[in-house]
Formats: sequence, C-alpha cells, structure tokens
Amino acid sequence: MSILAAIAVLAILIVVHELGHFMAARLQGIYANRFSLGFGPILWKYQGPETEYAIRAFPLGGFVGFPDDDPDSDIPPDDPNLLRNRPVLDRAIVISAGVIANLIFAYFLLVTQAGTVGIPGFNEAGVLIPQVAAESSAIAQKAGIKPGDVVLAIDGQDLGTGLEATEALKKTIQKSPNQPLELTVQRNQQSLSITVKPEPGQDGKGRIGVQLAPNGTIVRKRASNILEAFSTAAEEFERVALLIVQGFGQLISNFGETAGQVSGPVEIVRIGANVARSNLADLFQFAALISINLAVINILPLPALDGGQLAFLLIEGVRGKPLPLEIQQNIMQTGLVLLLGLGIFLIVRDTANLIPTSWVQNLLQ
Repeated sequence: MSILAAIAVLAILIVVHELGHFMAARLQGIYANRFSLGFGPILWKYQGPETEYAIRAFPLGGFVGFPDDDPDSDIPPDDPNLLRNRPVLDRAIVISAGVIANLIFAYFLLVTQAGTVGIPGFNEAGVLIPQVAAESSAIAQKAGIKPGDVVLAIDGQDLGTGLEATEALKKTIQKSPNQPLELTVQRNQQSLSITVKPEPGQDGKGRIGVQLAPNGTIVRKRASNILEAFSTAAEEFERVALLIVQGFGQLISNFGETAGQVSGPVEIVRIGANVARSNLADLFQFAALISINLAVINILPLPALDGGQLAFLLIEGVRGKPLPLEIQQNIMQTGLVLLLGLGIFLIVRDTANLIPTSWVQNLLQ
C-alpha cells in the first residue's frame, strides 16, 4: 500500500502540472486535443468531445498536445485559436502554467498539512555535536569541544533551530579556513565560549573535525487557525524552495560530485513508500517537495522542458519573429531523446539498486 501511495502522489503531481497547461489553454480559448500521462504507446484512452485523454507506457512525465502539431487536424492553419497563432504572452502563459500549478499545489499541500497534522520541526535551538574526531590534531578536540555540546551561536549570531541551523553552521565553518570563529556552546546547562580556527581540507573548505546534527526532537506544531496555517505554510514553502534551488545550484557548480545523487521515478517512489510506511502524514511534505522539484526542473532552459520553450519565446520576442520551425523541432526532438534516455537510465539504475546483491550472485551461479 505504501508503494501505491507513493506512485499515486507522483501521478497526481504530473496530472497537476499538465492540468496547468491544459486549463491555461482552455481558459484562453486555445485548442488542446491531447492530455496524456506518460509517453510512448497508449495503454488506455478516452476520446472526449474535443480532447483525447490517455495513459501511456513510460511514466516519465506527461504532455498536453495541440492540433498545431497534428497533420490530420481539420482546423484551418490560420485559425486564431491555434496556439501558434496567439501572441507571445498568451503562449508564455500556457507554457509556464504547469510550473505555476505545481508551485500553487505545493503551497496548498503545506497549508493542509499545517492545518491538520502540523509541520514537523525540532523543538530546541542550536546544533548538536554528537561526535568529535578523536585525533589529537583535530581542531575541535584541541579547542575543547566535547560530544554532546550544543552550539547556540557563532560569532554572536544565533543559529536558530533545525536543519537550517545545522546548514548555517556547516557553511560558516567551510567558508572560514584559517579564520578564528567564536562558538557559543551549551554544556550541562552552562554556556561556554570556545574559539576554533578551521583548517582547510583538500578541497580548500574549512573543517574542525566534528559531526553536526539538529538539536532536540521532532515535534509537530498544528496551526490554531486558518491564518496561522497559511503563514506557517508560507515559511515552510520558502524553506523547502530555497533548499531545492541551492541543491540545483550545487549540482550545476559541482556536477562531478553531485550527479550520482540525481534520482529517477523508481527512487522517488521508493523514498515515498518509506515515508508513507513510517508516517502517512509526512506524504504531504513529500508531495510538496517533489512538486516544487518538478517546477524547478521544468523551468530550466533546456530543450523538451517548459523552460526551453520559454527560451524560444524570449528569442521570438527579441527578434520580432520565431526561429525557423525546423530548427526548433530539431532542438526539441534532440532534447526529448536525451531526456527520455536519461529517464530510462535512472529507472534502470534505481531498479538495479533495489535488487539485493545476493539475488544477483545467485542468478550468476
């Protein structure tokens, strides 16, 4: 059941994205003749009065089709309600609507979570140091830091609570090699001031030889009214979105080390199933996280993604005329092949990671 719940979450988010495109077109009177979940061969379809609704074999996304691209369409090519005949702004609204739909949906998922089961968070300030490197040369060891210490502030700046506090302390240490840092540490109800000077590692980043973890235990705070639910959801949305954008920034700037962390639909379903198995209420936050991820990925200016089509519209707006159709089609088709190839690779890799090594060894014997 947990796997089915995770698959349902992923399918709903894809439907929300494509429904954004579809509704943006329909509300402007623009023709849309296909609405598909997945790519490739059709597994199931329903022909409505104006639109064909279908589920396809490869669950790597979905698409909304327009009669502009259908050679069998009987709509006159100069019809003003064809997408290609609309002004740049109208087309930009249709293309960007999927991203907007995912962001709005993510926010209201968090509103629902805040108003029902509550947003999880850590209940104590600071960053816990569960372990200190035992080497005599370790900076933390020489400075007198001990396991169980809680860092409350750095250079007089309070760290706050939760994962944000942990990340803030980590980044400050990494950015300060050979620079003294004053830590305000709580130990056995006493407040201590300890100065450390991070040493540069092989990558040039500062380190002091400790593990870091959020302080306290996870608690759920349920909003007392609808206004608080909207406010709490806005804060959580901002936090999650910032972490996702930072993650993509690290992927781009340090691709060699972070590329292995990219996950496909199989791994996403596995994570979602674990979330559903441990605490079904956390599916709200999981779905919001994936929905924002989908929005960020789709807005990237890459071929076959919404951002790539928006880039074509930007070029058209600057030039006063679109790029030749053949060039656009070649770029988009190349991008689609690469995107499908990446999706298939991730599915195969993540599926292989799910298979126990003992099974593989038994098959090879």
